[in-house]
Amino acid sequence: MRAPELAGDVWLNTGGERLTLAGLRGRVVLLDFWTSGCINCLHVLDELRPLEAEFADVLVTIGVHSPKFLHEGEAAAIEAAVRRYEVHHPVLNDPRMTTWSQYAVKAWPTLVVVDPEGYVVHVAAGEGHGEALRRVIADLVTTHEAKGTLRRGGSPYVPAEEQRTELRFPSKAVTTAEGRILVADTGNHSIVEFASDGETIIRRFGSGARGAQDGPFDLASFTEPSGITLLPYEVAERAGYHAVVADTAGHRLRGIDLITGEVTTVAGTGRQWRDGVDTGKALDIDLTSPWDVAWWGPAGGVVVAMAGNHTLSVFEPVSGTIRRFAGTTVEGLKDGDVHEAFFAQTSGLTPDGRRLWLADAETSALRWIQPEDETFTVHTAVGVDLFSFGHVDGAGDQALLQHPLGLAVLPGDTIAIADTYNGAVRRYDPLTREVTTLATGLAEPSGLLVHDGSLLVVESAGSRIGPVPLGERSVAGDAHAVRRPPTVLAPGELEFSVVFTPPPGEKLDDRYGPSTRLEISSSPPELLADGAGVGTDLFRKLRFAPGVTEGVLQIVAQAASCDDGGEHPACRITRQDWGVPVRFENGGESVLSLVMAGDPGK
Repeated sequence: MRAPELAGDVWLNTGGERLTLAGLRGRVVLLDFWTSGCINCLHVLDELRPLEAEFADVLVTIGVHSPKFLHEGEAAAIEAAVRRYEVHHPVLNDPRMTTWSQYAVKAWPTLVVVDPEGYVVHVAAGEGHGEALRRVIADLVTTHEAKGTLRRGGSPYVPAEEQRTELRFPSKAVTTAEGRILVADTGNHSIVEFASDGETIIRRFGSGARGAQDGPFDLASFTEPSGITLLPYEVAERAGYHAVVADTAGHRLRGIDLITGEVTTVAGTGRQWRDGVDTGKALDIDLTSPWDVAWWGPAGGVVVAMAGNHTLSVFEPVSGTIRRFAGTTVEGLKDGDVHEAFFAQTSGLTPDGRRLWLADAETSALRWIQPEDETFTVHTAVGVDLFSFGHVDGAGDQALLQHPLGLAVLPGDTIAIADTYNGAVRRYDPLTREVTTLATGLAEPSGLLVHDGSLLVVESAGSRIGPVPLGERSVAGDAHAVRRPPTVLAPGELEFSVVFTPPPGEKLDDRYGPSTRLEISSSPPELLADGAGVGTDLFRKLRFAPGVTEGVLQIVAQAASCDDGGEHPACRITRQDWGVPVRFENGGESVLSLVMAGDPGK
């Protein structure tokens, strides 16, 4: 189909110029539908960098920022995100989801390839499509160069001016046994050690270059580090380091010896986990965007919030092993046994004795895990689902947050919440189960720290850390829902399918059994009368329960493909999670097809 023209309110990284597809005719255009709080979208930014370099004279990448949360649509927020994540291509802010709707997008992230003549030729949902996109683009270059319809030239990208600051988009902080403060200086790819005053810098772990170099504090490098935790003294003595850092975009855990300043990799290979083994020797296991870490005795080690696949792991520093602790990789909000619970981009952890508190960002939820009998169970204090958020105080089951990223235990065992996208600090009292507001007007608070009797807040978008004046009050704010329009379906039965077409030069890999997998569940669970569960076909008939008027279909699809030919073909796993809000009306659609990868016109 002919690619619809781009519509939005603000262009970034273009020097003020408004781009059009008509004006880009002759170039291959790659549209990246993303939103700044989506971890899978951030993975795609890294996947696109080598493509942008390889095809620099023929490819124009345009990020279409279609916000999930209200805050993400604000001009200042998207400007900060573009700088924070080092986005080096034009970005169109699409706060009303206009371009999203014109392209019938169903998931974050979605990639759309437009050929030099202005036609949509390839769509891919989710992440892990880097090699497939490379082949599609290379084919387009060959085809259109032969036709004379390819135009080479410079990039419309114009970098924004950047001011250097001592901290750049910091995320988390901890206090050492000596009373010093360690801050994850995410945007500067380093860990800063402050004196107890929180202002005097003692030293910086990391050269400031993006990387994964181990070694002395001034030569080592990190890649967007976030969470930090300190090991108990006896564990640190045996492990040989004192602090564990979640090196988020590096997909590693790093150890820091606070005496010698030495930095070492203690878990992760640097490759992003896609599927398969996630338990074993820590240095042999792929991780996926570890966002926060916390030592928790009942779990027997460092709990790792594996934001990239919505699970929690436990890293044992002495044995050097790591194991899946909680979650199924399905994104959502489901309580119960840790092995069956759903999480949604867990981004904050704080232990409180027998409880481990969690900030689940994508469900705007405060949750906790506690040991019970011979297992652990997950409970929700605040939060509804993937699509409900706001700033509302009161009873926990009625209160609303907006994409919280950090937590701290306050005196009296109440929980402080860095309510990031509301720019607020909130408090939850486990005894009364009430939520109140402690502070507002903050610039994306992402981490909290009780230090020397004060509550310090890490303001990521403000690039600072400092005390927050607390004035407890109750806010009766607004409840919101994600602006993404629901899919209107007919009641009764639905013919559902996922489209996956291997890229040029590949074929489905069925050497060891079925090459595809499809898992379907719903929220609420009673939405589906028939069709839930796991199967190997990408087509399934679903039957909806009578009387249910709306809900969310939760879909996880996976396909294995390999190079077609050669003695040792390279193989890849493509995987995508969808949370599709649906509403039932007479006259609605009775067929739903989601594109994981392929040409939508075929």
